[in-house]
Amino acid sequence: MTEDKLAVLIDADNVPYSNVKEMLEEIAKNGTPTIKRIYADWTKPTVSGWKSVLLENAITPIQQYSYTTGKNSTDSALIIDAMDILYSEKVNGFCIVSSDSDFTRLATRLREAGMTVIGFGERKTPKPFIAACDKFIYLEILKTPKTETTSIAKVTEKTKKEEPISKVDTETIRIITESVNDLADETGWAFLGSLGHYILKKKPDFDPRNYGFQKLLPLIRDINKFEIDERDSGLNNIRHIYLKQK
Repeated sequence: MTEDKLAVLIDADNVPYSNVKEMLEEIAKNGTPTIKRIYADWTKPTVSGWKSVLLENAITPIQQYSYTTGKNSTDSALIIDAMDILYSEKVNGFCIVSSDSDFTRLATRLREAGMTVIGFGERKTPKPFIAACDKFIYLEILKTPKTETTSIAKVTEKTKKEEPISKVDTETIRIITESVNDLADETGWAFLGSLGHYILKKKPDFDPRNYGFQKLLPLIRDINKFEIDERDSGLNNIRHIYLKQK
């Protein structure tokens, strides 16, 4: 199976540089970042922090001067490049890194062209941009937790509850419950492996890490509204997990 080639386009004015390494590692889980560009007016001191991380992460800086006060020319440069890349047919998807709603129409247009669009931004990112992406990941959850060496049980428990940025609200529980019912077979059981992708179609910013869980199964257990059945697949001790509403 061929891995997706991704164009990573970063709006330096609207995202922090502090966790760029973790962000690129997350992007690598979704495909190969073949194009990595970052846009800013590099004469401004406000983006100076980015300069130290560009070379070590092989990100190409694109200079865009601000010709008019109050206008964000960086947005225009990123959008123009995105369309050029789209028509070059060199990639299968885009990662747009910004907390700015100005890229909502771009994300929609890229998806109309058959591209996968993954958004990255801070928790403050406006909902329209999040909804325009196939998947949206909050930068806050990518910070690597600092844990002391201790027993496996303690590490697991600490990781499970590591700095959630949201509580599991009733709307999220409703979406999970409806999705389980939508995927369920005639006996009421749904395959956990299909659930996460299905939820993203309804809620692009869904991620168990938003709620302090590294994986979906611990989140499901914590909600305590589903029966869980672990079935032997017959292959190298791999078990398939199914669930249904209690």
